[in-house]
Amino acid sequence: MTDDSYPKTLYVGSLDTTVTEELLCTLFSQMGTVKSCKIIREGTIDPFAFIEYDNHQSAQTALAAMNKRMFLKKEIRVNWATSAGNQPKTDTSQHHHIFVGDLSPEIDTETLREAFAPFGEISNCRIVRDPQTLKSRGYAFVSFVKKAEAENAITMMNGQWLGSRSIRTNWSTRKPPAPRENSKGNL
Repeated sequence: MTDDSYPKTLYVGSLDTTVTEELLCTLFSQMGTVKSCKIIREGTIDPFAFIEYDNHQSAQTALAAMNKRMFLKKEIRVNWATSAGNQPKTDTSQHHHIFVGDLSPEIDTETLREAFAPFGEISNCRIVRDPQTLKSRGYAFVSFVKKAEAENAITMMNGQWLGSRSIRTNWSTRKPPAPRENSKGNL
């Protein structure tokens, strides 16, 4: 078996919101040659990244050295960039994200996924939870591969009952970055 048949890409999660690709690449290049580094920033979740090494050994070394390390005051998670069935994780940043609001507290991810599954291929489904209590914050994000399927889901699911509440659906929009304190007009 050649080195090409072994994974060389890592998933890095729980990143600090201030992290840059340059900083992450510099940190992880200490374990070997990094071919690519991409940070994904989606809505309210912590940023995560995919880091591809030029060989499996470097990636394996980085996985062992960096998982659960403190980085910018956060404990990062490092794992192989594969999902269930050992398939490579997909970059969903170009997929079509739906905001689901007024969500009942008893709704779990599986129930949410089942409710939206008839509309097409779901690439990601996530209920936003309070980091301390892990209770639902009453909203979620569902991502579809195809825009037409996401549009259909928004139209058909808006106002539908899911659990004990009527849900709201719309396109997910990214919040603009918070204004910096030092950028106040100093005239």
